[in-house]
Amino acid sequence: MRKEYDLKKMKLKPNPYISKLKKSVTIRLDTDVIDYFKDLSKKLNIPYQTLVNDFLRNCKENKMLPKTTWKRTGSN
Repeated sequence: MRKEYDLKKMKLKPNPYISKLKKSVTIRLDTDVIDYFKDLSKKLNIPYQTLVNDFLRNCKENKMLPKTTWKRTGSN
């Protein structure tokens, strides 16, 4: 093995995985939702964050809309 390498001659290629990078975010989820995915992750032997990401990706790809209904509070 050489003591030194001339890296100036090395041809750099773009990173082919750059589009697959993940971004860390902070999100608040209900405890029962987290527990569900953690239990599922143990059964499937897949990290629970991967399961949540896959589920959200499936929602995105199928253009699913949430069924959230906001409850009114107060007398407004």
